[in-house]
Amino acid sequence: MTLMVALAMPALAIAQNGPSHAIAMHGEPALPADFTHFPYANPDAPKGGRVDYALQGSFDSLNPFIVQGDGARGLFDQFLGSNVFETLLMRSRDEPFTLYPLIAERVETDDARSFIEFTLDPRARFSDGEPITPDDVIFTMDLLLEKGRPIYQNWIRAADKIEKVGERGVRFTFKPDAGREAPLLIAGLPILPKHATDAENFDKSSLKPMIASGPYVVDSVRPGELVVLKRNRDYWAKDIPSKRGFDNYDEVRINYIRDDNTMFESFKKGVSVIYEETDTGRWSTGYDFPAVNDGRVIKDTFPVEFPSGMYGFVMNTRRAMLDDRDLRHALAGLFDFEWANRNLFNGAYVRTQSYYAGSELSSSGVPASAAERELLAPFPDAVLPSIMDGTYKLPASDGSGRDRGFLQQGFEALKAAGYTLDGRRLVDEKGQQLSFEIMLNGKSGEPLAMAWARTLGRLGISTNIRVVDSAQYLQRQRTYDFDMMLMRYTSSLSPGAEQIGRWGSSTRDLDGTYNFAGVADPAVDAMIDALVNARSQEDFVTAVRAFDRVLLSGAYVVPLYHQPDKWVARWKQIQRPEETPVYGPQFPTWWNATAKGEGQ
Repeated sequence: MTLMVALAMPALAIAQNGPSHAIAMHGEPALPADFTHFPYANPDAPKGGRVDYALQGSFDSLNPFIVQGDGARGLFDQFLGSNVFETLLMRSRDEPFTLYPLIAERVETDDARSFIEFTLDPRARFSDGEPITPDDVIFTMDLLLEKGRPIYQNWIRAADKIEKVGERGVRFTFKPDAGREAPLLIAGLPILPKHATDAENFDKSSLKPMIASGPYVVDSVRPGELVVLKRNRDYWAKDIPSKRGFDNYDEVRINYIRDDNTMFESFKKGVSVIYEETDTGRWSTGYDFPAVNDGRVIKDTFPVEFPSGMYGFVMNTRRAMLDDRDLRHALAGLFDFEWANRNLFNGAYVRTQSYYAGSELSSSGVPASAAERELLAPFPDAVLPSIMDGTYKLPASDGSGRDRGFLQQGFEALKAAGYTLDGRRLVDEKGQQLSFEIMLNGKSGEPLAMAWARTLGRLGISTNIRVVDSAQYLQRQRTYDFDMMLMRYTSSLSPGAEQIGRWGSSTRDLDGTYNFAGVADPAVDAMIDALVNARSQEDFVTAVRAFDRVLLSGAYVVPLYHQPDKWVARWKQIQRPEETPVYGPQFPTWWNATAKGEGQ
């Protein structure tokens, strides 16, 4: 995930020193064993009141761990919080990849990361009062391995053996090729109750609330529209250091809304009270309404301190036409960012030139080191020369929308890919016009798609922009039934095994993965293996930069842009801690200032 700290620390978090309170992917945990709370949480935050979130889309399941159905957000969620389901260890959002106690109070591994052993907190309880035991951990791993999402199955397969140790211990012994991240990934899986989970029907979507160990339980559901969570008054972990200052509301309401404009209107009316803004024009001019003018709504700007990620049109290489790297590069070079940024976004964005722009992990503008070249040597055609030497830049226009030089450069790239003009049609060697469909989830991405389509149309390329509802979008996304679609790939300062799910050959033909581009490239697989198994920070940076170069050379995405700041608007009663971690604002640490302490 994402962070910009501790980049030159010792190579190992825990050697053979016995149990520890925390584990870091690289370096040492920043917080000591006697830490009292995370620095970005306010341990004195008042408890009580409620928060109303709004999300675009729909849902038809309360099980977020399976392929079938659209799981509701906010139950086990990176952004809204793991409100219902919990993990063995809890990730700090102020370090690259460090885990601290949650269900497990201690953790132990060795220098080779050949095993990880967790000692469960004797206080840990499910919401029905039953203790969390090693048997629950082993049950969960078996269940997710058989019926969970492919990404969970991949993580668990890294374990050669899972065994109970004493009354409160669970030990995972890993296969030789598991990778050094495997122990930390296991620590981030949900733990389910053996006594209260329907294992037989686990892989079937259901709106029946599941018992878990988190600070909230599902109170009520309106399918596709609303999930209401209420505080578990007997929550076992409310006083442990990792959770002080978190989970401050008595009630969490997650509203699902079909489109972005309606979501914003609901925020203006106070139906939802926190709004993450991504529309530059609206941030500049759309907040001229009474609640902002009289101070009831506050606009916060948070500097982005982690890698940009990649937002763009992902090209599905399972389509024969798009299984051509030269064509993909040509299409990527024909998005007129300068015009779009000036006319659609008030000049607020920066063109994205790397999957890790804004961090030392980026390869953009940096020649490949000798160590990178050594990693890439078995794959001589994987990286374009200009990307290898750090000189590559996406083509830029003059921003007028009529830049002949920009169009000519794009046309030359299309010709090099084997296409020619036949009248007003760009055709391949068989006389077939180059055409494809851009699938959008609602209308929010339509101006971008239309801008790109206009440019492509000037060179004889036919594009069909297809706007579908969330249910259809998710179904087609899950089965890769699209030519192109808009996708935001988040990045971090600690990319790891999750990259297999996005780009790994093993996930290309599995439904329900994040390998939307259909990548199956030995060079990509090798770079993922290198970054996952890096021992030192130096080796890690080398591997990620090489990985970045391979992805950029593959041209699987038409890179768009990123914003240098994160924008969040909130109603005044919603307050936040003074300190913001490197990962950005953490909504589970915010609180309702009108609370009177009833949730304490």
